[in-house]
Amino acid sequence: MPRKVITGFSNPTVKFVRSLREKKHRRLAGKFLVEGLRLLTDAREGGRLPEMLLMAQGRDEHPLLAELERAVEAAGGEVIELPIDLLAKVTGKDNPQAVAGVFAEWDTRLARIDRTAAPIWLVAQAMRDPGNLGTMLRTADAVGAGGLILLDDCVDPFSVEAVRASMGGIFTVALAQARWEEFEGWLRQADGQLVAASLREAQPYRGAPYAAPCFVMVGNESQGLPEAYEMACDLRVTMPMKGRADSLNAAVAAAVLAYEVLAAVER
Repeated sequence: MPRKVITGFSNPTVKFVRSLREKKHRRLAGKFLVEGLRLLTDAREGGRLPEMLLMAQGRDEHPLLAELERAVEAAGGEVIELPIDLLAKVTGKDNPQAVAGVFAEWDTRLARIDRTAAPIWLVAQAMRDPGNLGTMLRTADAVGAGGLILLDDCVDPFSVEAVRASMGGIFTVALAQARWEEFEGWLRQADGQLVAASLREAQPYRGAPYAAPCFVMVGNESQGLPEAYEMACDLRVTMPMKGRADSLNAAVAAAVLAYEVLAAVER
């Protein structure tokens, strides 16, 4: 299939792709936008291909991009060339990378999670910062977690900012979204230890009795976890604050705790 060339901003395809920067349009279309050859290559290596590949005219040739183009075409996807200034308007960046892709969102229902797939899972409740969500996806990948479960009203994991911050983790880490009531009911149907960083009746995080499969939960960046959620946990742990700060960033806390849990369950 030959490449399609677009040169006008009024083109319906350009308007559609540009609309994916907004959550309401992503939800309506069930698709999201990814920018950059590295992320697109991570997606391909993780078994996901864009339905639409956008490439800037006059870009430098690259073997990974050539492989990606062939894979998209073989899968029946669309390959589009457009001027770099038009790609900038699509992605919303003054200095866009030379390639972007449109992906279909995938099923993030909790029922698709297999808790026996890994000894550790990450859980984020009402996380609002896309950078923190991306960092948690990267952490989940780094510690070999089974996945990341998002509870209640979290930031959209398919936003451009969250995808970029995940550094490819969005394509390598299983993702689920649920309300607390659904998650708690699902968790208690089988084995699973729920652990939270907390100040309520907590014990030191080092040497705590962690057990697999362990679900490490952190809360909203400014408010933390609701008390009812913390009290529903099997284990509450605290981390020492030796400076003037009274808490760690939510994603950082999740990373520190995840590595401690990993060390414990692998012994």
